Amino acid sequence: MAISRDKKQALVSELSELLGSAKMTVFAHYDGLTVADIQKLRRAAREQGVTIKVVKNRLVRVALSQNESLKGADTSSLTGQLLYAVSSEDEVAPAQALANFAKTNEALELVGAFSAEGKLLVTDEVKALATLPSKNELIAQVLATLSSPLNDVMSGLSGNLHALLDGVEAKAA
Repeated sequence: MAISRDKKQALVSELSELLGSAKMTVFAHYDGLTVADIQKLRRAAREQGVTIKVVKNRLVRVALSQNESLKGADTSSLTGQLLYAVSSEDEVAPAQALANFAKTNEALELVGAFSAEGKLLVTDEVKALATLPSKNELIAQVLATLSSPLNDVMSGLSGNLHALLDGVEAKAA
């Protein structure tokens, strides 16, 4: 059933706003997935702060052309039945959400992505992004690395202090 021109315009404006605020937009072929599978994917993605949209590629092209940063994006790979995973918070989350779902559902196949700057990423780059740790995990790793020397100094000082106190206690006894 065809949708009216007004609904298309509303959908394009919503998409344009969503894509404009996105740090990363990943798209994948979903041919062969059931509606129940797509609902599972949407639930899993929502937990990671990712929005899943199933929209006609032509409408996505129009939405991309209305956005200044995405206007010059290469849209040649937007063919076939595609779904779009969008995140405005984390660059890696859309790729991870789709890649994790694709592990159990072979019908989902990553195609590419658009960065916030409008650069087209190919499948291999998206798969590489999916293997990266999340933003919070990276922050935790950096903090652990920064606090490691301080912890080493504290353990060294506390070990020497305990040895000194044990020696004083032994002399006193």
